[in-house]
Amino acid sequence: MTSPVETAIRGLVTPALMGVASLNRAMRRSKGPNPYLTGVHTPLKEENTITDLKVTGTIPAGLNGLYLRNGPNPLKMPNPATHHWFVGDAMLHGIRIQDGKAPWYRNRWIRSTPVSEALHEAPVPGPRGRGSPNTNVVGHAGKILAIVEAGGYPAEVTETLETRRFSDFDGTFGKAFSAHPHLDPDTGEMHAICYAGGEATTIWHTVLDTNGKVRRNEPIEVQNGPSIHDCMITKNYVIVMDLPVTFSMNALISGESFPYRWNEKHKARIGLLPREGKGSDIIWCDIEPCYIFHPANAFETADGKVIMDAAVHADMFNDAVQGPNSKSTPLERLTIDPVAKKVSRKVIDASPQEFPRPDERRTGKPYRYAYTLALPEGGDTRFLGDSRLYKHDLEAGTREVHDFGQGKMPGEFVFVPKRADSGEDDGWLVGFVIDTERKTTDFVILDARNFTGAPQATITIPVQIPPGFHGNFIPLA
Repeated sequence: MTSPVETAIRGLVTPALMGVASLNRAMRRSKGPNPYLTGVHTPLKEENTITDLKVTGTIPAGLNGLYLRNGPNPLKMPNPATHHWFVGDAMLHGIRIQDGKAPWYRNRWIRSTPVSEALHEAPVPGPRGRGSPNTNVVGHAGKILAIVEAGGYPAEVTETLETRRFSDFDGTFGKAFSAHPHLDPDTGEMHAICYAGGEATTIWHTVLDTNGKVRRNEPIEVQNGPSIHDCMITKNYVIVMDLPVTFSMNALISGESFPYRWNEKHKARIGLLPREGKGSDIIWCDIEPCYIFHPANAFETADGKVIMDAAVHADMFNDAVQGPNSKSTPLERLTIDPVAKKVSRKVIDASPQEFPRPDERRTGKPYRYAYTLALPEGGDTRFLGDSRLYKHDLEAGTREVHDFGQGKMPGEFVFVPKRADSGEDDGWLVGFVIDTERKTTDFVILDARNFTGAPQATITIPVQIPPGFHGNFIPLA
């Protein structure tokens, strides 16, 4: 529980504390290179528009749209001693797919106030918040939004990646949004669990309606300011993951740019919030200490339990670190029992993996397939670095492997159905793969039903795109 003294500190002397934190950040010196500013993580120094792209294979004629991926790319080199992978100016990378061709690749910084000033540009309109929207990019209600958690406002961008404005959802924005809203395929609404940096006792269940306005912003009482990166929905519930990574005053004052740490004193629990219920209606269920960035999907069983599959970290941020530092991340099935108020866990696949994605037409419903990114065995200072993707058949209990080969480094891949009425695995998997030897990047299109086979198409981009976080394929005419 947050002490009265810490509550007073948060509320009354935040400006003074931020001044101390800034001073300490400036004074710290690195003992070595920061792995999230070097190698494959070296930030790009310029924006590009490339139209002459090499294509190997055949781009599916029916795959028309825009693949966008978001991630941090500092415009000015930060202090390596305090830089964290999760912090940095947002940069979008996009590739247009149209009528069996790839007309262009572009990368553009989101025009936050510091970026506009550094580029000597007039500021774009709209309200600002904490940080830069550098984590995910989604299409909703006819708009493309770059998003982040913890209090930053979304940025609305054009189909050519230019920042149009910062958005407050037409005046309905609360204190924060999320990097991981989930679209209900039945209602067309987006659900998110949101937290604001430094807010110790409240998080929110936020719902964006089909017009892109917030229609629900229900407060939920918590303690210690937990970092809640993602959530999941089912037919009747929103799943809230209140796990032991919380705001750290010590980390903030010492100058850390990402002030969240593993907190052994914070009770690990998962909540089932009725989708239209009050925050006080949430059913909290105990779970052994762990941390979850990303669930794959969740659904309800006939006996009233909730099943959620997720990449589960044994712990996270348990020291002054520059990025994720867990060395154990199996894919697990969590059974959440609202009667017993407990969560049981079963390992689906013990290999370390992350960024699970399903066919999102199945969000909140029983499903069969999940696609994940392999992580290096034993951990890696860069977090990423393995050359493999996994396809899990959760009914058969099997796993297929697509290995891109030595020197290749894939990121998160997204499932795109071939048609609206296609079967669950009848579609394309798309994403970026870095060629670390040639210092280029491939946009790869895999046939999900021929997962281990050669790609349907590979589009080579003559730029080494740094590993970012999340992206989506936005259908366009």
